[in-house]
Amino acid sequence: VQLVESGGGLVQAGGSLRLSCAASGRTFSSYTMGSGWFRQAPGKEREFIAAISASWSGGKTYYADSVRGRFTISRDIAKKTVYLQMNSLKPEDTAVYYCAAAVKPTATIRDDFTYWGQGTQVTVSS
Repeated sequence: VQLVESGGGLVQAGGSLRLSCAASGRTFSSYTMGSGWFRQAPGKEREFIAAISASWSGGKTYYADSVRGRFTISRDIAKKTVYLQMNSLKPEDTAVYYCAAAVKPTATIRDDFTYWGQGTQVTVSS
């Protein structure tokens, strides 16, 4: 499984960005695998942001408290792509954002994810 993120960039506080994560590889399946987004700011640990469970388990969504109500995770099964819509961005959202895929249907902690993208930088200016 290969994951490639895109959509990062520089945005002013209060603005929006949409990140995309395109998956490839014969073993990737939105039907059985959970997907998620993490971020890592300089000098900080990589932290969970959002996750979506496998489609057969209902595609349930999970969010960190810091982004709930501002960020939305979604997927396009046909395109094998997971999205992260980020609204009302704050300077503290500045980080490298990573998408991840798990071999289990529901995953929200870092150790549950097996596959990782290379990351995309998001910078929010004040």
